[in-house]
Amino acid sequence: MREAVVRTVTHHQAGLLLHNKFVVVLGDSIQRSVYKDLVLLLQRDTHLTLSQLKSKGELCFERDCLVEGGRLGPMTNGIEYREVRQYRTDHHLVRFYFITRVFSRYMESILADFKHELKPDVVIVNSCLWDVSRYSRKWVSEYKENLHKFFTQLKAILPKESLVMWNMTMPLGKNIVGGFLIPEIEDMGPMLRFDVIEANFYGAMLANAYGLDVLDLHFMFRFSLQHRMKDGVHWNAIVHRQITCLLLAHAAQAWGVELPSHTATDQNKISVLNYTQTTYQSDYRPSCYQTDSGYNGGPIWPQGQQYDGYGPDFYEDGIASLSQFDAGYFSFGNVEQNNTAHSGGNYSTLPSSSVKPVSAAPSCSANNLVMKQKHTKRHYNPYARRKPNRPCRY
Repeated sequence: MREAVVRTVTHHQAGLLLHNKFVVVLGDSIQRSVYKDLVLLLQRDTHLTLSQLKSKGELCFERDCLVEGGRLGPMTNGIEYREVRQYRTDHHLVRFYFITRVFSRYMESILADFKHELKPDVVIVNSCLWDVSRYSRKWVSEYKENLHKFFTQLKAILPKESLVMWNMTMPLGKNIVGGFLIPEIEDMGPMLRFDVIEANFYGAMLANAYGLDVLDLHFMFRFSLQHRMKDGVHWNAIVHRQITCLLLAHAAQAWGVELPSHTATDQNKISVLNYTQTTYQSDYRPSCYQTDSGYNGGPIWPQGQQYDGYGPDFYEDGIASLSQFDAGYFSFGNVEQNNTAHSGGNYSTLPSSSVKPVSAAPSCSANNLVMKQKHTKRHYNPYARRKPNRPCRY
C-alpha cells in the first residue's frame, strides 16, 4: 500500500495565497491542530512539535492569542468546553472556534458574529465525532437535521465569494483511548470508526447538495495509519502538514491562481498549481478513477479495479506506529500570561501582479465531491472595516 503524494506548499506561498484573507477554522481537537499548523506555516517552514499537538487551551501559541475559553475558563473534556483562538498580523487573520456540535446555540452565536461582523473569506469546518457519540445513541436523524440547519444558515450569511471547505473526519482506530473517550461512552469505542464512516457520508452528501466544497480526508489518509497517534483519534505533525497543503492547494485551485516559486532549483518552493492541460477536462482524473500509472502517486489497484473506499483494507490497523500519544491526551500545566497582542499595521491589498490567472478548476461528473464552482477572490483589506458598536469576541 502506498500513500498519496501531497503537493508541497511553502511558507512564502501560503503567505501570498492568504494575503489579506480572513480564515476561520471550526471543529474539534483535530481541527485545532489544522489551525495550529496553518498558523505555524504562515510564519516558517517547520512542523508542529509533539507538545504543541498535545496542548489544549494554552494562552499563547506561536504568537496567537487565546480570546475565549481554554485556560480562561474551566478545562474539561465535556460538551460545554469552549476555546476561541486568533492569529493576527498586518495581512493575515486566522481564527479557530472549538465546537462539539455542528449546530447549537453556541454555533448560532458564531454565525451571528459572521453576520454582523467581519465575514470570513475561507471557512474550514468539520464536526462529526462529538456529534455521533456525546449527545444521543440514535444520532443519525439529529445529525442530519443539524447539518441542514448549519449549511442553510452558513450559505445565507456568507457572501458567494467565500470558500467553504467541509473536511470529512479522519479514520479512527479500533481502540480509542485518552481524554475524548470518557467512561460514559467507553462501550461505543469499538463502533465509532463505523459510525464516522456513516456520518461522513451524510456530511459529504449534504455539503455537496448545498454547493460547498468537500475534502475527503478519510479517503486521502486511509493508508497513512502509521501516522495516527496511539489514542486512535489524533494524528502526528507530518499528516497535519499534508492536510494544510491539501487545503491551501485546493484554495488556490478554487481561486484560479498560481503562486510563483522563487527559484526553479529549489524543490521545496514548487508552484502550488502546475497546470499542463489546455482544455477544461483534459487529463484530470479524480480519486474515483484508477489508471495504470495511478493519480497523484496514489495506490494502483490490480486489474484496473475501482476501489470504493470501504473494503477490508480500509479498517486495517496492523501498521507499525511511530512515537505517539498515550492515554491522557491533554496537558493542563500552567503557562505564562499571553503577551502577544499585535499592534496595527499598514494595510494594503494584494498586488495584482502577484497572482497569475489560470484555467477554471477541473471537474468531472463522476466526482462531484471536490469543488462545486470556481470561487472569486475578494481583493480588499478585511481589517479596515469600521468596527460596529455591538461587542464582539475579538
